[in-house]
Amino acid sequence: MVFGKSPLPQFEKPLAWSQLSHQRVRLLVALSGISFANILIFMQLGFRAAMFSGTTNVPASLDGDVFLINEKTQFLGSDTFDKPQLYRAAAVPGVVSARPFYYNSASWVNPDNLKATSVTVIAMNPAQPVMTLPAVNQQMALLEQSDRLLFDTKSLPSLGSIAAEFAAGADRPIEVQGRKMRVNGTFAMGSNIFKRGHIVISDVNYLRLFGTEQANQLQAGVLKLAPGADLPAVMAELERTLPKEIKALSHGDLIALEESYWAKEPAGIIFDFGTIMGFVVGVVIVYQVLYSDVNDHLSEYATLKAIGYSDGQLLLVVFQEAAILAVLGFMPGLLSALGLYSLLSNLTGVAVLMRLGVGVQVFSMTLVMGVLSAAIAVRKLRSADPADVF
Repeated sequence: MVFGKSPLPQFEKPLAWSQLSHQRVRLLVALSGISFANILIFMQLGFRAAMFSGTTNVPASLDGDVFLINEKTQFLGSDTFDKPQLYRAAAVPGVVSARPFYYNSASWVNPDNLKATSVTVIAMNPAQPVMTLPAVNQQMALLEQSDRLLFDTKSLPSLGSIAAEFAAGADRPIEVQGRKMRVNGTFAMGSNIFKRGHIVISDVNYLRLFGTEQANQLQAGVLKLAPGADLPAVMAELERTLPKEIKALSHGDLIALEESYWAKEPAGIIFDFGTIMGFVVGVVIVYQVLYSDVNDHLSEYATLKAIGYSDGQLLLVVFQEAAILAVLGFMPGLLSALGLYSLLSNLTGVAVLMRLGVGVQVFSMTLVMGVLSAAIAVRKLRSADPADVF
């Protein structure tokens, strides 16, 4: 430890770094441990973000201002309401269009290996498109053909090599809900850990798959408002006009409903628990490093007290060490997580992306991890007594 005659502010930063770098093997081990904890947190938050991003792809792509759903709906598609109520909503002042939206799951046979799986079905009236995806809207005329569908190119491989075959000009029949259909177009939306992929079909083909009795059962109603319309006022009027079992949601509320449901599912809870465990591992690692450092240099800290350094100044040194460890340990963890995200995306077909929010959240947790560890470790420093040295 280096001692100087100048006040501590000149030496705070070098002192914290010299304490850590004095034993470089210990420093490298500490940084490896912190990076490992960061990787754990990155992976859990990355999975969680991928889960939420994928589950909200459909509601986020709907082209509407207000959405009607059954009040019992936990997530989009879990319940239905009667289609005639959509016509009542269309008569509410401020509503310029009210379009039906069908959303369901269907059995799907992978044409490559004939294994049965499932696919998510999006259906609409081709004359009343409800999505913001240009690739879908530009192919509305194709949906009018019988037993034809648009296929999601970002579907999981378990649905088969449909996109590649279509691009190559193949026209192989596919079994959907026990019915033979063919691909006549593609679009890109994305899969997730709950949904393997999507197809878009017309409302008429939807009834061919699920039965004509489903004609009046809507998973959602998509409403567009007149320019300048008062959204809260229109939603309040819809609530008064429609039966109490129908709920009117804004676009943001619809997405939040989807996120809230999946966050409470076991997968969401597991990811949250994994994040907490990664944080705890990091706290333990940083604490062990700082505690060992304080314990090994207790006599030197006591000497600094003897020459006039206050407890607060010495505690600041320990907190600076924690901050240095957090920053240096974060970068390797970030780079490793980027590589693992890319690997998992290629292996699973589910987009696991490094989002800015995830990076900021992990960096903030790393700093908190260091500060919390330092707060625990400095208890030993308070016991540094100059009388033990002199």
